[in-house]
Amino acid sequence: MRDAGCKFDSPFTLSGATPSPSFELGDDNPFPHSKQMKVAILDPASGIAGDMFLGALVDVGLDKAWLERLPSTLGLAGVVVRIKEVERSHVRCVKVDFDIPSQPHGRAVSEIHRMIDAVKIPETVARSAHSAFEAIAAIESAIHGVAPDELHLHEVGAVDAILDIVGSIWGVELLGIERIYNTKVSLGEGTVKTAHGFLPVPAPATIRLLEGFNVRHGPPGSGELTTPTGAALLKVLSKGEPPQEYRPLRSGYGAGTRDIQGQLNALRIILGDAAVDSHEHHHHREHVHTEHLHVLSADIDDMSPEEVAGAADVLRADGALDVVLLHTTMKKGRLGTRVEALVRAADLSRLEDKIFQHFTTLGVKTFDVVRSALARESRMVRFDGRDIRVKVATLPDGSKRAKPEFDDLRRIAEETSRPLAEIRSEVLSALGDSNGKHDTPRGK
Repeated sequence: MRDAGCKFDSPFTLSGATPSPSFELGDDNPFPHSKQMKVAILDPASGIAGDMFLGALVDVGLDKAWLERLPSTLGLAGVVVRIKEVERSHVRCVKVDFDIPSQPHGRAVSEIHRMIDAVKIPETVARSAHSAFEAIAAIESAIHGVAPDELHLHEVGAVDAILDIVGSIWGVELLGIERIYNTKVSLGEGTVKTAHGFLPVPAPATIRLLEGFNVRHGPPGSGELTTPTGAALLKVLSKGEPPQEYRPLRSGYGAGTRDIQGQLNALRIILGDAAVDSHEHHHHREHVHTEHLHVLSADIDDMSPEEVAGAADVLRADGALDVVLLHTTMKKGRLGTRVEALVRAADLSRLEDKIFQHFTTLGVKTFDVVRSALARESRMVRFDGRDIRVKVATLPDGSKRAKPEFDDLRRIAEETSRPLAEIRSEVLSALGDSNGKHDTPRGK
């Protein structure tokens, strides 16, 4: 027997996070037996709204010039950002306002998702922004009895929400904040005027978004203190109650619109460092990535199976993330095939054209979908002098699952006249050895 010589190239490495430009931790770790992380404590004693969140971030160091450029970065022409210092109950705060030009029509939430996909922003920011709008859409659609894809925000509100949500999430990343927590959320009291008339505070969407949080009503006469946008940001970003111990390094205040007599109408943010145990730091959701994607769907009943399969291969080769062919029954009982292609927003129009070009369909349907995908990496195995590609996925509990590429296994099985299953077994064994003690792999 000869040694098959299985070995791995250097493991795949992810790039590190961008360091915080605004505050630095001390060299001494007050929690020597725990992982030390940069944290932010949100104190919504007078509620939370998107503009308050942005103002608080500016007050602790977020670059004003960056925020002023945000509308143009997101393709929102004509929007002016105003940042100024104000007083609320004699406390200096930062107030952020957007001057939004008149808009012609409502904007669908699905259009907002496409807008986020179309601009160049960090992937983590886009993912959290998608999650915030998905949460709003799911709750608003349930409240109003419409499908999420049919839900519209009035145009000024949509632009304001996009800037608040994307700006706040991106600002958190720029400040290098690793974890966000919050104290008890004040909801307000009374009624609020909406496009649907006067509604009791908190608004229906607000209280649904805050399910699971510690909240309190009042104070009397305060009106709406927490908005749906603020509630959505908490839902997406906050890990819940603050740690019992942390070291504050900086604090700031984001002003609300009104100066309420006898009440500090501002969102306080406290930046600091805190000990996070290993289990919390490696939370299982860190291994699951959520993506906002689209499905192109078409029904075919006048192409041969070989033609359909060939056209599906064209879509895969041109960038479709996945293509499935499903048996279906067309009108008059004719057997047909449903083609469903999973695509990124940037590829949507181009691959729709490909479907019209390579299939005989007269119409293509589009659906917005959310995909949760495991973190994965690619590795290369040397087996008997030949390369085998291996996909390694990280499961939610942190364990690994590997799958060698079938085409590589089949090629090497044909070249070496060895059973494919035997080659797969030795490759997986070698992969396991590379993560622990390395034993000499078997080979023939």
